[in-house]
Amino acid sequence: MAITLVNPNGLPQIDAYRQVSIATGSKLVFVAGQVAWDAGGVTVGEGDLAAQVEQCYLNVSTALADAGATFDDVAKLTVYVVDWTPDKMSPLMEGISRAAAKLGTVPVPPATLLGVAALDVPEHLVEVEATAVID
Repeated sequence: MAITLVNPNGLPQIDAYRQVSIATGSKLVFVAGQVAWDAGGVTVGEGDLAAQVEQCYLNVSTALADAGATFDDVAKLTVYVVDWTPDKMSPLMEGISRAAAKLGTVPVPPATLLGVAALDVPEHLVEVEATAVID
């Protein structure tokens, strides 16, 4: 693998993601922000944050696969959530868990969570983008 994920001593040991990724590959893969669209462009889980998070992660996985990568190759995720408040953490984590169950892996690269006022269309509640490194 081109990516090694670590939680260094002296930083919080967070289960949801790792604090640092060490990339040794030579090919970068940038996945545009993925929203909760299915392959036909129809929004999945309108009004349901967990369902939308799940679909976003599945879409990221599909994009990675097309480039010859998996979540194991992801060096960094950025997650944008509309009108973020801490009470949305539970459905966010539920969506990630549901995607992980379908993907057979738990995506835990370093991640940044940003609250935003809006996304591309009003029914989208979350968007996930990824940077991966492969050999």
